[in-house]
Amino acid sequence: MVLDLSAQPTAPGSARAWTRRIVREWQLAALSDSAELIVSELTTNAVFASRREGSPFIQLILALDQGELSILVRDHCAGIPQPGNAGTDDENGRGLSLVQAMSGRFGWHPPEDGTPGKVVWATVRPE
Repeated sequence: MVLDLSAQPTAPGSARAWTRRIVREWQLAALSDSAELIVSELTTNAVFASRREGSPFIQLILALDQGELSILVRDHCAGIPQPGNAGTDDENGRGLSLVQAMSGRFGWHPPEDGTPGKVVWATVRPE
């Protein structure tokens, strides 16, 4: 399933709602909280990255394979995703660390079509 989103501050909320609906349709309600948190963090990062590059949209992809939910978020910023070094009082910089902690696997790769940007992905499996 693919959702195209504008790189606007409302994108993470729309992405969470869409993810909640798809996960329930796939009868994976137990994964909803983890999936929504991962989607929120990845889409938030993608929105910031794409807006810096002047790109108007991002893409969220959800895939299910043998009970494992894959979450992929594509942006148009060529930078390598790096977990932040958030201090105790910082409001930002924990997103990728949260994604890594909540997912079974996590990583990134350049888009397969050779266009600028990256795809950041994470997987979630029922326990």
